Amino acid sequence: MTRGRRGSRTQVCSKEQARNRLGHAHKFLEVAEMTAGEAGDVEYASAAAAVAVLAGIAASDAACCAALGRRSRGQDHQQAVKLIEQVEPGGPKAAKALRRLLSLKDEAQYGFFDIGSRDLQSATRQAQALVDFAAATVRRSTG
Repeated sequence: MTRGRRGSRTQVCSKEQARNRLGHAHKFLEVAEMTAGEAGDVEYASAAAAVAVLAGIAASDAACCAALGRRSRGQDHQQAVKLIEQVEPGGPKAAKALRRLLSLKDEAQYGFFDIGSRDLQSATRQAQALVDFAAATVRRSTG
C-alpha cells in the first residue's frame, strides 16, 4: 500500500485484478437488481441499494486498476472519487456517478429508515453507469 499526498492510500493492482473486480461489480449489480425486484417489500430496498453501492465501488476499483494501475484503499471514499476522476476518457462523469452512489451508502447500510423507491432507482442507475464505464475501461486497457 502506498500513501499519496495528504494521506490518501492506494494499492497497486494489475489488469487481471481489474477483470476480477469487474466480475465482482457485475455480480453485485445482478444481486442488487434481483433484490430491487422485491422492492414491493420496502425492507428489500435498503438491501438492494447497499449492494448497488458495492457494485459501484467494485466497478470503480476495476476502472482504476485497468487505467491507472492502482485503486483507492483509504477509509474516505471521496479519495476513490478523486482517483476515478483521473481515468480517461470519461473519468469526471464516472466520478459524478460514484459521488451520487456514495451519498446513499450510509443510509442504505446503516440507516434507521428504509431507502425509498426513487433513491433505489438512482442507486441502481449509478451502479449500472459505473459498471458500464469500468467494462469499457477494462476492454480498452486489455485490448
